[in-house]
Amino acid sequence: MKILIIEDELPSARLLRRKLEGLGYTVSATLQTVEESIEWFRSNDEPDLLFMDIQLADGISFEILEQIKPSSAIIFTTAYDEYMLRAFKQNSIDYLLKPIEDEELENAIEKFLQFRRPVSPFDLATFEALFKNTTQTFKERFTIRIGQSLKVVTTQQIECIYSENKGTYLYTNENGNYLFDQTLDALTPQLSPKDFFRINRSAIVQFDAIKNIAVHSNARLKIYLKHYESDELIVSREKVVAFKNWLDK
Repeated sequence: MKILIIEDELPSARLLRRKLEGLGYTVSATLQTVEESIEWFRSNDEPDLLFMDIQLADGISFEILEQIKPSSAIIFTTAYDEYMLRAFKQNSIDYLLKPIEDEELENAIEKFLQFRRPVSPFDLATFEALFKNTTQTFKERFTIRIGQSLKVVTTQQIECIYSENKGTYLYTNENGNYLFDQTLDALTPQLSPKDFFRINRSAIVQFDAIKNIAVHSNARLKIYLKHYESDELIVSREKVVAFKNWLDK
């Protein structure tokens, strides 16, 4: 069975690949962006089974389906609410809710193997509209505990979010630096992809906070923000193309 993974977060993609290989399956390729996925489909045979994240670094996965219209069985991976998940079921598309549980992964594959056949056609326009409605659930503010006090930080105030020494920090445009109790992996799907971009495994930047962008070594880019200063704000090489596309939106 030929399996393809489309997932822009490398740790999540690697974890899913390990889980699938642990079950005895071979993953043909792991792709990260809409652009890369479209090119792959144009030069390769379609997979039997496709694991597809909804929100990718340079767009949403529906853009791939609109251009390629694959006949592959699709299992979406998503972090969205039950209303969205019901839509998957009603359209005969299975899903895995992040973080992916081993039992759910095995059940999804077993379902595919039992009913292996071309995927029933679904209304892509209606499905995409449902997804776009869920974008209203992106976080607009976070509550941070500081000693015995609580501070509310809006997403507009955030310049960047970074991890350091196993901690996660929010840095604001008022030069506030706050320890936060969520990981970058947990925070990424809560933030609007229009305003925030995860440039590497350790940092997320806010669009309006970017002051300058410089070419860095090994075909990477270095980000300079208006207030936060760090030598670690480097766009990883595999995300440079997606980052440039994000800037042009």
